[in-house]
Amino acid sequence: MNLPVRDVKFLSEREFKWEVVPDPQGAVCLLIKEFDVTAGGFTPSMIDLMIRIPPQYPMSPLDMWYCDPPIRLTTTGQFAQATEVMESHLGRSWQRFSRHLNGNWQPGVDCLRTFFALIQRELQGVGKV
Repeated sequence: MNLPVRDVKFLSEREFKWEVVPDPQGAVCLLIKEFDVTAGGFTPSMIDLMIRIPPQYPMSPLDMWYCDPPIRLTTTGQFAQATEVMESHLGRSWQRFSRHLNGNWQPGVDCLRTFFALIQRELQGVGKV
């Protein structure tokens, strides 16, 4: 599966170091290397970020993302809520961020860019008060 052109454009605009890797379960995994989470209040500050993309994407929503190495809140040293589960994908252990759009995905409208707004709010502190 290749990413839609608008997703490739988004990744290129952000100058991410990224690759798409096939997943044995039928999805593909988008890996973003050296993603900075310092502004979101996490440690360590640099992670690999993974988004599993279902075969029906973009008609099916993106759901959850994964971090390696696992990250913790800088202020407490604890995992953020709903991030304690580790899953194995692509021969690595990933910390799952259980975050969902709860039916707010609009097929044909939403894409990686819109899903990434959720990721940025959480991991990079964009929009935090």
